[in-house]
Amino acid sequence: MTQTYNADAIEVLTGLEPVRRRPGMYTDTTRPNHLGQEVIDNSVDEALAGHAKRVDVILHADQSLEVIDDGRGMPVDIHPEEGVPAVELILCRLHAGGKFSNKNYQFLWRPAWRGDFGS
Repeated sequence: MTQTYNADAIEVLTGLEPVRRRPGMYTDTTRPNHLGQEVIDNSVDEALAGHAKRVDVILHADQSLEVIDDGRGMPVDIHPEEGVPAVELILCRLHAGGKFSNKNYQFLWRPAWRGDFGS
């Protein structure tokens, strides 16, 4: 183990390598409540940005979770550079989303890099 922690110690992972090495940072399949937290966080972000007035979180008797908000939802139009629906990018492509700059949100409830779906 190295005693020095400097720039040489920093790794830059690309593609799916971060998920392969540390899958728990993205979702823990033994405790899928992380997925529910991501959906709740996205709804709260919409409300804080002024795009939603209501966020309802319902835990059903069967332990399923329902999150309802009156926000903008995910865009479904075709992405100009990728040529696929934006919702497909958000849900299927790692590190794709609208929260990496201040263009869409001035404030986020939590950091978007935490393992978000990217929306």
